[in-house]
Amino acid sequence: MRQNSLFGFLVAGAIALLLIVIAGFYWFFGKSPVNLIGDGTVSEPGAAIFVSKTAPAMVSMLVNPDKWSAKNSDRELSKLKTSLLAKTGIDYKQDVQPWLGNEITLAVTSLDIDRDPETGRQLGYLIALATSQPEKSREFVELLFSKRVLAGENLVVEQYKGVKLISDTSPSEKGLLVGASVGDFVLFANDPKVLRDAINNVQAPDLNLTTSTQYQKALKQLPKGSLVATFLNLPAVAEWQGLKLSEATYDKQIVSLALKPNGLLAETSLLASSATSPPSSQLSQPIRALDYIPETAGLAISGVDLSNLDQSDLGKLWKQVTTAISGSQKDITSSLMQPLADLQKGWGIDLRHDIFSWVKGEYAIALLPHQEQINPDWVFVVEKSAGVPQGVSRLDAIAYSQGLNVSSLTLDNQKIFAWTQLTTVTNNADSGSESINLKAKVQGVHTNLGNYEIFTSSIDVMDQVLKVKDNSLVKNRNFQDSIAAIGQPNQGYFYLDWAKSHEIIERQIPIFKLVEVVAKPFLEKVRSLIVSSYGSDTGLLKGGIFFQLNHS
Repeated sequence: MRQNSLFGFLVAGAIALLLIVIAGFYWFFGKSPVNLIGDGTVSEPGAAIFVSKTAPAMVSMLVNPDKWSAKNSDRELSKLKTSLLAKTGIDYKQDVQPWLGNEITLAVTSLDIDRDPETGRQLGYLIALATSQPEKSREFVELLFSKRVLAGENLVVEQYKGVKLISDTSPSEKGLLVGASVGDFVLFANDPKVLRDAINNVQAPDLNLTTSTQYQKALKQLPKGSLVATFLNLPAVAEWQGLKLSEATYDKQIVSLALKPNGLLAETSLLASSATSPPSSQLSQPIRALDYIPETAGLAISGVDLSNLDQSDLGKLWKQVTTAISGSQKDITSSLMQPLADLQKGWGIDLRHDIFSWVKGEYAIALLPHQEQINPDWVFVVEKSAGVPQGVSRLDAIAYSQGLNVSSLTLDNQKIFAWTQLTTVTNNADSGSESINLKAKVQGVHTNLGNYEIFTSSIDVMDQVLKVKDNSLVKNRNFQDSIAAIGQPNQGYFYLDWAKSHEIIERQIPIFKLVEVVAKPFLEKVRSLIVSSYGSDTGLLKGGIFFQLNHS
């Protein structure tokens, strides 16, 4: 099933992205990102030489954790170090800090170490710690295992291809541990076979990840100054999750995390195993349709050619992300734009056929939170093109067929058209007689302004649009800072003001409530996020999520 093909990637991508962002939070605050960018980071994971081309996943921290430790972050970092070394008898400051270099890599090397179905599946794990002082790091390995002997473990020392391996003879309640010092790295694994394979990968270079063409292509997408890099073998990750890919257009993925002056940029690149269709057209300037979106908008989607939304790079990227989170392939626009979905249901129209199909130029769709109602107001801006007048006329006809009146009004010297539903209201007079009045309920409003056709949920919202001037979303400082962090040119934006609209997202995609609980320390600092797709290479789907953060 196609859902499985997406879900395999999505589980991997979403989990990796969430983990690196949450991890990044604990070290980010308390030190200026301007000072951190390029401060002690390495350009790519050196431990990739130990990892097989077929390994499911590799996550690398490309900076010494102590360089992230400052001021307010000291407490959280100390907690992390303490929990990682709990019950080992190891003191981080004395035993690890003196030699630890600028890389920590964790790899899932195998889905089943012995490949024996009768013994059950046992994942292979490899941890590689870069060392700046090999002699001290070798002493650390000896110290660690000597403490395990004192704790009652029986150890075995093995020479394998010139490398000294130290391991437990049998797994205990603390788990099986194998360690070795190899060149500029200290390696730990959960089985001797994992370390032997790692050494084989170094000595037979055609086996390791660094010789993979797709991995090298992925590294070229790694932004300078990345603090975290995650490389995923998507078919293997899908198998790990108990799924089978019926189609695997994109079979490799790299996710990175980098600091920007105003927040965190998580970039992802999906690499295809075969030729793909050319990417969507690139936009070098912000969509002008956003000029008509009030800055009070909590959520906005903008781009070009709404008729091709699902097939656009931005659409593919967002659809994959939302499928991972929600577990379904429900239409991405109607999922988030519930008011438009309600309009679709109430009018008996098909958004894609009756509206999206004739939107060939620029578009912007936005939700405006409303304190007095659950559902937010909405704005829909469409650039004029050949099919727009006919499309608007068709909507007027559909409204009339649904029993609505299409009324012409003047608002702030601007001619507007309102779709209204007339109802009667009976009032009892003091004299005992009854009077019947008409009440008009507005279902939608539209007007022609400049080179755009604008639709809104109410006359009040249309009034905001007509008076937007310098208070549009595109002129908002937060929005400008966010799009400045995203690659240019690109294929449009999905923008979310977290404080204003996270409740809307939670109502439409309930699992976001769980995400908010898990990631609460990070999300409390998030002001907004923006998603975009960019890149011009065939065989590559590239995008980014920028989290703008509050520093107060």
